[in-house]
This record gives sequence, structure tokens and C-alpha cells, in this order.
Amino acid sequence: MEQWIVEWMDRFGYAGVFLLITLENVFPPIPSEIVLTFGGFMTTYSDLGIAGVILFSTLGSLAGALILYYIGFLFDQARMERIVGRWGRWLRLTPSDVRKTYRWFGKYGVWAVFLCRLVPLLRSLISIPAGSTRMNVWLFALLTTLGSLIWNAALVGIGAAVGSSWESILTYMDLYSHIVYALLALALLVVAVLLFRKKRAARAD
Repeated sequence: MEQWIVEWMDRFGYAGVFLLITLENVFPPIPSEIVLTFGGFMTTYSDLGIAGVILFSTLGSLAGALILYYIGFLFDQARMERIVGRWGRWLRLTPSDVRKTYRWFGKYGVWAVFLCRLVPLLRSLISIPAGSTRMNVWLFALLTTLGSLIWNAALVGIGAAVGSSWESILTYMDLYSHIVYALLALALLVVAVLLFRKKRAARAD
């Protein structure tokens, strides 16, 4: 995949940056780290400029995030409660858990959308609950743009600074991603254990 991404960007320039980052937001397995750091490197030998790569990558981030936002928009709270009411027992979830989640996002959603743009995997997935909770789309777009701008500018800048050694940065980005994934897995495990204990205590009463 890495070679395909590099060839695509070499051939299509800014349009390639925009499309690949859009796809990366919709399909997280496409690594933005490669797109952005190589995009930064391209500014050292091609007609591409750092500002242009940052601009088109941020527009791509916004486009991909809006696609997921509107996918989430299709699943409002009532529909999610019906789905969980029917299938949630397999995950030990109840409609009450859904309501608590929506209340949490209503309280902390602004910070969640902004900060998650700096976290691998979550930077894409956070768009779905934002749409589902009917977050104001203009506020969502603003927060997504600001968070994406920071992430994109940092990686493009690093790629431009290290030049032909841009691939060496991917090792550190992989380490960062693995640490994040491990923390997410641990958090999910803790939540699962707490839910299990809560359900068992409720049955005991």
C-alpha cells in the first residue's frame, strides 16, 4: 500500500493529497502518516508547496469527516436505542447505556471532536457519534478543521524537514499508533469489566 500511495501522490499532486486524505478519514487503515510526511518531502523537489499540501490535506480531512458525520446522522438516539434494545444483550448493553453515552457526548463532545483529531483511528471514528448526536454541523466542521490543521501541518512540516529520510519518521508514528491502540484496548477492557460487574450486582439485588 505504501508504494501505491507514493506513486499516486507523485502523479496527481494536490488532487492526490486531497483524495487520499479523504479516503483515509473514511477508511482508517489508509495511513495518513505516509500521505502527509511524503507530501512534505515532495515540497523539496516538486512544484508542491508546504502551504498547498497542508491546505488540500485539511480539506480532505474535512470532506472525509463530513461523510462519516452524515453516516452517523442516519443513526439518531432513538434508532440506536432500538438497535441496542434488540441486539445489545450480546454486548451486555442496554438502552440506558445509550442514553448515558449521548448525555456524555452532549457534555464533552466539543472537546472530544477537537482532541480526537490528534489521535490515530479515533480521528476518523469520532465523526460518527458527532453526527448521531446531531452536533451542530458548522461547529463540527470548525473543530474538525482546526484539529486536522494541527495534525496535518505537523506531519507535513516534519516530512519537509527530514527530506528524503521521511520514511524514518514512520517508525515513530507507528510506535505512537501502537501505544494509542493499546490504551484504547485497555480502556475498552476496563469498561467491559465495569459493565459486567454492574450487571451482576443488579441481578444480585
